[in-house]
Amino acid sequence: MSSNLYNENENEVEVELVLEHDELEEQLTVIASEEQAGERIDKFVTESLNDPAISRTQVQDWIKSGAVTVNGAAVKANYKLNPGDEVAVSVPEPEDAEIVAEAIPLDVVYEDGDVIVINKPRGMVVHPAPGHSSGTVVNALMHHCKDLSGINGMLRPGIVHRIDKDTSGLLMVAKNDLAHLSLAEQLKEHSVTRKYIALVHDNLQHDQGTIDAPVGRDSKDRKMFVVTDRNSKHAVTHFIVMERLNDYTLVELQLETGRTHQIRVHMKYIGHPLAGDPVYGRNKTVALKGQALHAAVIGFSHPRTGEYLEFEAPIPADMEHVLNSLRLR
Repeated sequence: MSSNLYNENENEVEVELVLEHDELEEQLTVIASEEQAGERIDKFVTESLNDPAISRTQVQDWIKSGAVTVNGAAVKANYKLNPGDEVAVSVPEPEDAEIVAEAIPLDVVYEDGDVIVINKPRGMVVHPAPGHSSGTVVNALMHHCKDLSGINGMLRPGIVHRIDKDTSGLLMVAKNDLAHLSLAEQLKEHSVTRKYIALVHDNLQHDQGTIDAPVGRDSKDRKMFVVTDRNSKHAVTHFIVMERLNDYTLVELQLETGRTHQIRVHMKYIGHPLAGDPVYGRNKTVALKGQALHAAVIGFSHPRTGEYLEFEAPIPADMEHVLNSLRLR
Protein backbone atom coordinates (compact mmCIF):
# COMPACT_ATOMS: atom_id res chain seq x y z
CA MET A 1 0.00 0.00 0.00
CA SER A 2 1.45 3.36 -0.98
CA SER A 3 0.55 6.81 0.28
CA ASN A 4 0.82 10.14 -1.53
CA LEU A 5 -0.14 12.97 0.81
CA TYR A 6 0.61 16.17 -1.11
CA ASN A 7 0.82 17.14 -4.73
CA GLU A 8 2.81 19.96 -6.30
CA ASN A 9 0.06 22.59 -5.97
CA GLU A 10 0.58 24.19 -2.56
CA ASN A 11 -3.13 25.00 -2.31
CA GLU A 12 -4.29 21.45 -2.92
CA VAL A 13 -3.76 18.31 -0.92
CA GLU A 14 -4.30 14.81 -2.22
CA VAL A 15 -4.38 11.81 0.08
CA GLU A 16 -4.18 8.53 -1.75
CA LEU A 17 -3.84 4.94 -0.62
CA VAL A 18 -3.40 2.44 -3.44
CA LEU A 19 -4.42 -1.14 -2.76
CA GLU A 20 -2.04 -3.78 -4.07
CA HIS A 21 -4.77 -6.42 -4.21
CA ASP A 22 -8.31 -6.65 -5.49
CA GLU A 23 -10.85 -4.80 -3.41
CA LEU A 24 -12.22 -7.19 -0.80
CA GLU A 25 -15.87 -7.82 -0.16
CA GLU A 26 -17.11 -6.07 2.98
CA GLN A 27 -17.17 -8.39 5.97
CA LEU A 28 -17.32 -7.91 9.73
CA THR A 29 -13.94 -9.22 10.85
CA VAL A 30 -12.15 -9.10 14.19
CA ILE A 31 -8.63 -10.37 14.93
CA ALA A 32 -8.00 -12.01 18.32
CA SER A 33 -5.15 -10.42 20.27
CA GLU A 34 -2.63 -12.07 22.59
CA GLU A 35 -4.71 -10.94 25.58
CA GLN A 36 -7.83 -12.62 24.17
CA ALA A 37 -6.21 -16.02 23.70
CA GLY A 38 -8.20 -18.77 25.42
CA GLU A 39 -11.45 -16.78 25.39
CA ARG A 40 -14.62 -18.53 24.22
CA ILE A 41 -15.73 -17.55 20.74
CA ASP A 42 -19.32 -16.74 21.81
CA LYS A 43 -18.13 -14.38 24.55
CA PHE A 44 -15.55 -12.80 22.22
CA VAL A 45 -18.08 -12.10 19.45
CA THR A 46 -20.71 -10.71 21.86
CA GLU A 47 -18.22 -8.32 23.44
CA SER A 48 -16.74 -7.34 20.08
CA LEU A 49 -20.16 -6.41 18.67
CA ASN A 50 -20.80 -4.29 21.78
CA ASP A 51 -24.50 -4.00 21.00
CA PRO A 52 -26.97 -4.30 23.91
CA ALA A 53 -29.59 -5.59 21.47
CA ILE A 54 -27.44 -8.67 20.67
CA SER A 55 -27.26 -11.30 23.42
CA ARG A 56 -24.73 -14.06 23.93
CA THR A 57 -27.50 -16.61 23.35
CA GLN A 58 -28.24 -14.98 19.98
CA VAL A 59 -24.56 -15.15 19.06
CA GLN A 60 -24.52 -18.85 19.98
CA ASP A 61 -27.39 -19.41 17.53
CA TRP A 62 -25.38 -17.60 14.82
CA ILE A 63 -22.40 -19.84 15.54
CA LYS A 64 -24.58 -22.96 15.18
CA SER A 65 -25.92 -21.70 11.85
CA GLY A 66 -22.41 -21.02 10.50
CA ALA A 67 -22.75 -17.23 10.50
CA VAL A 68 -19.56 -17.01 12.59
CA THR A 69 -16.31 -18.52 11.33
CA VAL A 70 -12.75 -18.66 12.60
CA ASN A 71 -10.05 -18.57 9.94
CA GLY A 72 -12.73 -19.41 7.38
CA ALA A 73 -14.08 -22.49 9.18
CA ALA A 74 -17.19 -23.08 11.28
CA VAL A 75 -16.62 -23.68 15.00
CA LYS A 76 -18.60 -24.55 18.11
CA ALA A 77 -19.65 -21.99 20.73
CA ASN A 78 -17.05 -23.27 23.19
CA TYR A 79 -14.13 -22.84 20.78
CA LYS A 80 -11.15 -21.19 22.54
CA LEU A 81 -9.38 -18.47 20.60
CA ASN A 82 -5.74 -18.46 19.58
CA PRO A 83 -3.74 -15.24 19.05
CA GLY A 84 -4.25 -13.97 15.50
CA ASP A 85 -7.46 -15.93 14.86
CA GLU A 86 -9.56 -14.14 12.24
CA VAL A 87 -13.17 -14.16 13.38
CA ALA A 88 -15.68 -13.31 10.63
CA VAL A 89 -19.27 -12.48 11.56
CA SER A 90 -22.16 -12.32 9.10
CA VAL A 91 -24.83 -10.60 11.16
CA PRO A 92 -28.24 -11.87 9.94
CA GLU A 93 -30.76 -9.31 8.77
CA PRO A 94 -33.35 -8.57 11.47
CA GLU A 95 -36.69 -10.23 10.95
CA ASP A 96 -39.27 -8.03 9.30
CA ALA A 97 -41.56 -6.36 11.77
CA GLU A 98 -44.61 -4.23 11.30
CA ILE A 99 -43.72 -0.57 10.98
CA VAL A 100 -46.12 1.75 12.74
CA ALA A 101 -46.99 4.87 10.76
CA GLU A 102 -46.45 7.96 12.89
CA ALA A 103 -47.68 11.51 12.27
CA ILE A 104 -44.20 13.03 12.48
CA PRO A 105 -43.77 16.26 10.52
CA LEU A 106 -41.48 16.00 7.48
CA ASP A 107 -39.65 18.84 5.75
CA VAL A 108 -40.53 17.84 2.18
CA VAL A 109 -38.30 19.57 -0.39
CA TYR A 110 -39.74 17.76 -3.45
CA GLU A 111 -42.32 15.08 -4.13
CA ASP A 112 -43.98 13.43 -7.10
CA GLY A 113 -45.37 9.98 -7.84
CA ASP A 114 -41.92 8.36 -7.94
CA VAL A 115 -39.60 10.22 -5.59
CA ILE A 116 -39.70 12.22 -2.40
CA VAL A 117 -36.79 14.34 -1.15
CA ILE A 118 -36.78 15.37 2.50
CA ASN A 119 -34.58 17.55 4.69
CA LYS A 120 -33.84 15.33 7.70
CA PRO A 121 -33.23 17.07 11.04
CA ARG A 122 -30.26 16.24 13.24
CA GLY A 123 -31.04 13.52 15.78
CA MET A 124 -33.54 11.59 13.63
CA VAL A 125 -32.77 7.98 12.69
CA VAL A 126 -33.49 7.02 9.07
CA HIS A 127 -35.04 3.57 9.59
CA PRO A 128 -36.04 1.30 12.49
CA ALA A 129 -33.27 -0.76 14.12
CA PRO A 130 -32.66 -2.25 17.57
CA GLY A 131 -33.18 0.58 20.04
CA HIS A 132 -34.95 2.80 17.49
CA SER A 133 -38.29 1.21 16.61
CA SER A 134 -40.17 4.48 16.37
CA GLY A 135 -39.62 8.14 15.62
CA THR A 136 -37.64 7.38 12.47
CA VAL A 137 -37.85 8.79 8.96
CA VAL A 138 -39.51 5.54 7.83
CA ASN A 139 -42.20 5.83 10.52
CA ALA A 140 -42.93 9.35 9.28
CA LEU A 141 -42.87 8.34 5.61
CA MET A 142 -45.32 5.50 6.22
CA HIS A 143 -47.83 8.07 7.49
CA HIS A 144 -47.04 10.66 4.82
CA CYS A 145 -46.80 8.53 1.66
CA LYS A 146 -48.51 5.17 2.01
CA ASP A 147 -46.73 4.18 -1.24
CA LEU A 148 -43.03 3.29 -0.89
CA SER A 149 -40.85 0.80 -2.72
CA GLY A 150 -40.61 -2.64 -1.13
CA ILE A 151 -37.18 -3.68 -2.41
CA ASN A 152 -35.46 -3.18 0.95
CA GLY A 153 -38.14 -5.02 2.90
CA MET A 154 -40.57 -3.91 5.59
CA LEU A 155 -37.93 -2.30 7.82
CA ARG A 156 -36.53 0.02 5.14
CA PRO A 157 -39.33 0.77 2.64
CA GLY A 158 -38.21 3.30 0.05
CA ILE A 159 -34.78 3.81 1.61
CA VAL A 160 -32.12 3.97 -1.11
CA HIS A 161 -29.37 5.61 0.95
CA ARG A 162 -28.90 6.85 4.50
CA ILE A 163 -27.30 9.64 6.44
CA ASP A 164 -26.22 9.32 10.06
CA LYS A 165 -28.63 10.07 12.90
CA ASP A 166 -26.76 13.22 13.93
CA THR A 167 -26.18 14.44 10.37
CA SER A 168 -28.84 16.76 8.98
CA GLY A 169 -29.84 17.28 5.38
CA LEU A 170 -31.21 15.90 2.16
CA LEU A 171 -32.35 12.34 1.66
CA MET A 172 -33.97 10.92 -1.50
CA VAL A 173 -36.58 8.18 -1.11
CA ALA A 174 -38.13 5.88 -3.72
CA LYS A 175 -41.93 5.61 -3.83
CA ASN A 176 -41.97 2.54 -6.08
CA ASP A 177 -39.65 -0.23 -7.25
CA LEU A 178 -38.93 1.41 -10.62
CA ALA A 179 -37.65 4.51 -8.85
CA HIS A 180 -35.71 2.45 -6.31
CA LEU A 181 -33.85 0.46 -8.97
CA SER A 182 -32.99 3.61 -10.90
CA LEU A 183 -31.75 5.59 -7.91
CA ALA A 184 -29.78 2.63 -6.56
CA GLU A 185 -28.07 2.20 -9.95
CA GLN A 186 -27.19 5.91 -10.03
CA LEU A 187 -25.62 5.59 -6.58
CA LYS A 188 -23.68 2.54 -7.74
CA GLU A 189 -22.41 4.44 -10.78
CA HIS A 190 -21.49 7.47 -8.60
CA SER A 191 -23.63 9.75 -10.77
CA VAL A 192 -25.66 11.19 -7.87
CA THR A 193 -24.48 14.64 -6.75
CA ARG A 194 -23.98 14.71 -2.99
CA LYS A 195 -22.48 17.81 -1.39
CA TYR A 196 -22.07 18.31 2.33
CA ILE A 197 -21.09 21.27 4.47
CA ALA A 198 -18.97 20.53 7.51
CA LEU A 199 -17.13 22.38 10.24
CA VAL A 200 -13.78 20.76 10.98
CA HIS A 201 -11.12 21.34 13.60
CA ASP A 202 -8.03 23.48 12.92
CA ASN A 203 -7.04 25.62 9.97
CA LEU A 204 -7.16 23.50 6.84
CA GLN A 205 -4.30 25.11 4.92
CA HIS A 206 -5.09 23.77 1.45
CA ASP A 207 -7.93 25.45 -0.43
CA GLN A 208 -9.10 22.25 -2.07
CA GLY A 209 -8.17 18.62 -2.37
CA THR A 210 -9.15 15.01 -2.78
CA ILE A 211 -9.00 12.26 -0.17
CA ASP A 212 -8.71 8.88 -1.88
CA ALA A 213 -8.36 6.32 0.88
CA PRO A 214 -10.17 2.97 1.42
CA VAL A 215 -12.53 2.72 4.37
CA GLY A 216 -13.28 -0.41 6.36
CA ARG A 217 -14.39 -1.47 9.82
CA ASP A 218 -11.97 -1.05 12.68
CA SER A 219 -10.79 -4.53 13.66
CA LYS A 220 -10.70 -3.46 17.31
CA ASP A 221 -14.12 -1.77 17.42
CA ARG A 222 -16.81 -3.03 15.03
CA LYS A 223 -18.88 0.14 15.37
CA MET A 224 -16.09 2.34 14.07
CA PHE A 225 -14.54 2.71 10.62
CA VAL A 226 -10.97 3.58 9.69
CA VAL A 227 -8.77 4.09 6.66
CA THR A 228 -7.32 0.64 6.06
CA ASP A 229 -6.32 -1.74 3.32
CA ARG A 230 -7.93 -4.70 5.12
CA ASN A 231 -11.49 -5.69 4.22
CA SER A 232 -12.06 -2.17 2.93
CA LYS A 233 -13.90 -0.37 0.16
CA HIS A 234 -12.62 2.27 -2.25
CA ALA A 235 -13.63 5.71 -0.93
CA VAL A 236 -13.16 9.18 -2.43
CA THR A 237 -14.08 12.57 -0.94
CA HIS A 238 -13.40 15.97 -2.55
CA PHE A 239 -13.22 19.13 -0.43
CA ILE A 240 -13.19 22.89 -0.95
CA VAL A 241 -12.56 25.40 1.85
CA MET A 242 -15.49 27.81 2.26
CA GLU A 243 -14.37 29.84 5.27
CA ARG A 244 -11.57 29.81 7.84
CA LEU A 245 -12.66 30.55 11.41
CA ASN A 246 -9.45 30.72 13.45
CA ASP A 247 -9.01 27.17 14.79
CA TYR A 248 -11.90 25.79 12.71
CA THR A 249 -12.56 25.53 8.96
CA LEU A 250 -15.89 25.41 7.12
CA VAL A 251 -15.66 23.10 4.11
CA GLU A 252 -17.81 21.80 1.28
CA LEU A 253 -17.35 18.09 0.69
CA GLN A 254 -18.49 16.18 -2.36
CA LEU A 255 -18.85 12.43 -2.18
CA GLU A 256 -17.65 10.36 -5.10
CA THR A 257 -18.39 7.16 -3.17
CA GLY A 258 -20.72 6.70 -0.21
CA ARG A 259 -19.15 4.47 2.42
CA THR A 260 -20.44 4.37 5.99
CA HIS A 261 -19.04 7.32 8.00
CA GLN A 262 -16.87 8.19 4.98
CA ILE A 263 -16.62 11.95 5.53
CA ARG A 264 -16.08 11.58 9.28
CA VAL A 265 -13.34 8.99 8.79
CA HIS A 266 -11.61 10.81 5.92
CA MET A 267 -11.48 14.15 7.72
CA LYS A 268 -10.09 12.53 10.85
CA TYR A 269 -7.53 10.75 8.67
CA ILE A 270 -6.09 14.01 7.34
CA GLY A 271 -6.02 15.53 10.83
CA HIS A 272 -9.18 17.66 10.66
CA PRO A 273 -11.99 15.75 12.42
CA LEU A 274 -15.52 17.11 12.35
CA ALA A 275 -16.45 19.51 15.13
CA GLY A 276 -18.91 17.97 17.57
CA ASP A 277 -18.32 14.41 16.34
CA PRO A 278 -18.84 12.16 19.41
CA VAL A 279 -17.09 9.18 17.80
CA TYR A 280 -14.28 10.44 15.58
CA GLY A 281 -13.85 13.94 16.99
CA ARG A 282 -12.15 15.64 19.91
CA ASN A 283 -13.24 16.19 23.50
CA LYS A 284 -12.89 19.98 23.34
CA THR A 285 -15.20 21.06 20.57
CA VAL A 286 -18.30 23.11 19.73
CA ALA A 287 -21.59 23.00 21.62
CA LEU A 288 -23.56 20.90 19.16
CA LYS A 289 -25.53 17.69 19.64
CA GLY A 290 -23.64 15.62 17.10
CA GLN A 291 -21.20 16.27 14.28
CA ALA A 292 -21.33 19.57 12.39
CA LEU A 293 -22.25 17.90 9.11
CA HIS A 294 -25.09 18.83 6.78
CA ALA A 295 -26.13 17.15 3.51
CA ALA A 296 -26.69 20.41 1.64
CA VAL A 297 -27.10 19.35 -2.01
CA ILE A 298 -28.46 16.27 -3.74
CA GLY A 299 -28.90 15.81 -7.49
CA PHE A 300 -30.04 12.86 -9.59
CA SER A 301 -31.73 11.93 -12.84
CA HIS A 302 -35.45 11.44 -12.42
CA PRO A 303 -36.10 7.67 -12.62
CA ARG A 304 -39.03 8.06 -15.03
CA THR A 305 -38.33 11.18 -17.12
CA GLY A 306 -34.52 11.20 -17.05
CA GLU A 307 -34.53 14.92 -16.19
CA TYR A 308 -31.69 15.97 -13.89
CA LEU A 309 -33.02 17.35 -10.61
CA GLU A 310 -30.94 19.09 -7.96
CA PHE A 311 -32.01 20.35 -4.55
CA GLU A 312 -30.37 22.40 -1.83
CA ALA A 313 -31.13 22.73 1.90
CA PRO A 314 -29.78 25.57 4.05
CA ILE A 315 -27.53 24.95 7.03
CA PRO A 316 -29.73 24.16 10.07
CA ALA A 317 -30.17 26.78 12.80
CA ASP A 318 -28.05 25.00 15.43
CA MET A 319 -25.07 24.76 13.10
CA GLU A 320 -25.55 28.34 11.89
CA HIS A 321 -25.55 29.50 15.51
CA VAL A 322 -22.18 27.78 16.08
CA LEU A 323 -20.73 29.40 12.95
CA ASN A 324 -21.94 32.87 13.97
CA SER A 325 -20.41 32.40 17.44
CA LEU A 326 -17.07 31.51 15.87
CA ARG A 327 -17.21 34.52 13.56
CA LEU A 328 -17.69 36.85 16.53
CA ARG A 329 -14.70 35.56 18.50
